[in-house]
Amino acid sequence: MNTPASPAAAVHEPAEMPLMDLDFISRHQIVEKYLAGKLPPKGVQDFERFCNRHPELLDAVGLSNHVNAALRLLEAGGKPEPWAKPVTRFYEKPLNFSLLSVVAVALLGAAAYFATAASNARSQAATLQKQVAEQPLLPATTTRPLVLQPNRTAPSTRSQATLNGSSGEFTDLKIDVSWSTFTNFRVLIDRVRQGRFAVIGNLQRDSNGQLRIGFNNTGLGPGEYQFALEGLDWHGTPQPQGWITLTVVR
Repeated sequence: MNTPASPAAAVHEPAEMPLMDLDFISRHQIVEKYLAGKLPPKGVQDFERFCNRHPELLDAVGLSNHVNAALRLLEAGGKPEPWAKPVTRFYEKPLNFSLLSVVAVALLGAAAYFATAASNARSQAATLQKQVAEQPLLPATTTRPLVLQPNRTAPSTRSQATLNGSSGEFTDLKIDVSWSTFTNFRVLIDRVRQGRFAVIGNLQRDSNGQLRIGFNNTGLGPGEYQFALEGLDWHGTPQPQGWITLTVVR
C-alpha cells in the first residue's frame, strides 16, 4: 500500500528569483552607487550579472546616460578617460643614471674641447697682433724696376701690377707723367677699402718725365693700393692728373 507523500515533500522548491530587476535598480540607485564605487561586493556581482543576462535593458536602467555624463565631467575637469594611457612628460620619468653619466661625460669632453680651442685661438690672435705691431721688414736683396702709365680719366679698379709682399724685393716705381704740364706733384696712396696709407708731397719728375717712388715690398700688407697723382701749381694747389692701382700679395 502506497504511503501518501508528506505535505512538505509535496511542496516544490520555488524557482530562483532574479536578484535584481528594473524597479529594484531604480529604487535603490544601483547605477549611481556602482559608478561611484559604493556598492558592496555582493551588489557589484549581482548588478554585473544582471547586465550580462539582460544587455537589452542597459538603456532602460540609464547606464549609458550616466557614463556619458561622467565622461563629460572628466573632460570638463581636464582629467583623462579611465582607459586612456597616461602621458608621462620627460621630466616625470625616472632618471636613468647610466644615461645621465654618459651625457655628463660627453658634456665635460665638449667643454674641454671648446676651452682648448678658445685658448689656441687667443694664442694665435696674440701672435698675429704681435706680428702686425712689429711688422718686421726683410732686407731687400733684389730691385724690381716698374714703369707704369697712369689712367688719366678716373681711378681704375683693374690692378696694373702685382707685388710680392713676403719677399725681400725693393720696387723702383717709375710713373710716366711726361705728358703733364706740371713739374711738381703730390702722390696720395690709399689702401683700398681701408684708408690713407701715405702722402708724398713736392715730388718732382726727372728728366725722363717720370715720378720715381721706391719702397721695400715687405712694408706693405696684402691688398690693393691706389696711387692718386696730383699736379701742384705755383700756389701749391693740387690738380688731379692720373691714377694707378697696385696689388700686394703674401
